[in-house]
Amino acid sequence: MIHAHHHHGHHHDHDHQHGDDEGSGARPFGLIARFAAAGLIVAAALCAACLVLVTAGDAVVINRFGDPVRVLIDPGLRWKLPPPFETTLPVDLRLRTTSSGLQDVGTKDGLRILVQAYVAWQVSADPDRIRQYLRAVRNQPAEAANQIRTFVGSALETTVSSFELASLVNTDPSKVEIAALEQRLMGQLDKQLLETYGITVRQVGIERLTLPVRPLDATVSRMGAERATVAAAQMAEGRRKAAEITADADRDARILIANATSDAASIEAKSRQEAAGIYSQAFSIDPKLYTLLRSLDTLDRIANPNTRIFLRTDAAPFRVLVDGAQMQGWAAGDESAQ
Repeated sequence: MIHAHHHHGHHHDHDHQHGDDEGSGARPFGLIARFAAAGLIVAAALCAACLVLVTAGDAVVINRFGDPVRVLIDPGLRWKLPPPFETTLPVDLRLRTTSSGLQDVGTKDGLRILVQAYVAWQVSADPDRIRQYLRAVRNQPAEAANQIRTFVGSALETTVSSFELASLVNTDPSKVEIAALEQRLMGQLDKQLLETYGITVRQVGIERLTLPVRPLDATVSRMGAERATVAAAQMAEGRRKAAEITADADRDARILIANATSDAASIEAKSRQEAAGIYSQAFSIDPKLYTLLRSLDTLDRIANPNTRIFLRTDAAPFRVLVDGAQMQGWAAGDESAQ
């Protein structure tokens, strides 16, 4: 009994020792896995803190303890030291527009006008210009827009003063010099804003131009006078051309009438000549027949549908009507004579 019990206890001790060996082997493996996972997480976090993404249309300024040491412009991933050693500051490089609002400025001929201009601008994609922009407005686009409005107002005052009002407001498009005004504004603003703020001006345009009440009335009167002068000149030219056309038509009409009169006179003379020949032939054949024909011809010339003539019927040329029987007898005698 003693031997059997001792053997059983020995077997139990052996099994317990074997379980302890297995547990001690599993613990180091689990710890290693946990440390590895934690290391990966830390490494991923460190990589994320050391990577910076530069997108198109933006620049990223790398600040080392507040000092801008690098400016990243090309899109893509870049390396940097993790915070707090290095931090990032994005800068917008996209195109922006700013309006000046209505500005009361004077022209070369001493008149006042109201002009509103716009400026299309952007921060220059150059590391030095970007640092200059940060120093000037601390990466505040609204502040930059306010400063640009001030510059545009001053530029309008100095530039418009070299143009007369007629070159800015005119009914003749060929005399309007708005494009030249915009070009001068562009040159002046681009230089000032680039040197002061690191900003590049892409376009300057006049979006509105109007006149105060008094200059507007003067301009309308001047434009009315100009149009009246042009209208008077055109009317005079029209009258001159009409007179020329009328004179030419009268001359042509006189020539046509003269030619027609000449032709008619020639035809009438020829017809009279032919009639005279016929009458002469008739007279040579029979004088009484000639007298009858001449009487009828005279009656035809002096009478028309609107004419009333009271003549003696026993006188020529109506004698033929009264002496009809004698004429018939004459005609019968002639026939017998023949």
